[in-house]
Amino acid sequence: MEDDVKISKKKPSYPVSKALDTYLSNYRRNIDLPIFYSDLLRFQGAVEIYNDKDEDTLWIRVYYNEFDRDEINRSLKKVYSHLISDGGEWILKYLNVDAIDFCTFGNSKPFRIKVRNILNDNYTYFYVKKADASRIYGLELEHMLSPYSINFLVCRDTLIEEHISGIPGDEFIKNSLDNCLDSEKAQIAKEFVKFNERSMIRLLGDMRSYNYVIIPIHDFDHVVFKIRAIDFDQQSYEGNLKIYMPQFFKENYKMVQLVQDKIQDESIEQYRIEERSIVAKRIISFQNRVDALLECMVSDELSSEKHIARLKKDIYNYTLDVNFKKSKTMGEVVKNALDFVKRNYESVKAR
Repeated sequence: MEDDVKISKKKPSYPVSKALDTYLSNYRRNIDLPIFYSDLLRFQGAVEIYNDKDEDTLWIRVYYNEFDRDEINRSLKKVYSHLISDGGEWILKYLNVDAIDFCTFGNSKPFRIKVRNILNDNYTYFYVKKADASRIYGLELEHMLSPYSINFLVCRDTLIEEHISGIPGDEFIKNSLDNCLDSEKAQIAKEFVKFNERSMIRLLGDMRSYNYVIIPIHDFDHVVFKIRAIDFDQQSYEGNLKIYMPQFFKENYKMVQLVQDKIQDESIEQYRIEERSIVAKRIISFQNRVDALLECMVSDELSSEKHIARLKKDIYNYTLDVNFKKSKTMGEVVKNALDFVKRNYESVKAR
């Protein structure tokens, strides 16, 4: 692990272009919603939320006046129905909005909605955020190129995201990692190598430990751990290639140390090749949809000229592929990165 990398202090929010809006409509991501992000900002009061260790979570629980509350709750239940079910109103009578929380930290400043089924007390969350083109591209690429499908909806300037369950990476590293069996640590190290490679390939940045979750899965007589991204604000924005490699963040130091302790260099390279091959297969499987998304992305403004110039230079030095030198937009950089992975996979298969 080398020196920790630095993130730009504030990434601007990029609007959803007409081309991207059409793409979202074509793939059923765009929908008329009964409530928007700006509507939820009209809260009348709030209280800070603390965790079980009496630490500030940086979330506040918001409250609305009596006139607005009933309409907001009903609208949020409709949003839940569209996101999780068929959009029908039959489900609304079984739902209750237990809490609306607002995050005061980070770029997206989301609202977190807790919805409970009143018949059995099962509950889940979803998020209401300001629509940002970078994040939408990140979500779509995650859906197509990672092992995990992801559910979200967009309406004008509002983004609705499903909750991704798991143990926050920073909490897992702090509270659970040391207690894992040696075999489990080796498996976690393998997953981190693959997660690192996947993030770099599709240029998902800022995967510090609090921006991904660890998911333990019980499989016969052992536990398998998966790593899944939960924050997509830094999709292909920064110019420093290392920002797209989780290994270079100080918050992930213990994970990098685990890789060094548990996995030989030959195995690290094996897992990297495996992940590149899996991503290439997903690109091929989703070829038409990936092409449609990249067509929008190539023509969109998603970063500064300074960041684009540095990133295409960094990736050229890393791959020696001259196509990166020709990239004029951040979308072209992403397109060339995915093309590079696919070409290499197909050339090996052809031998």
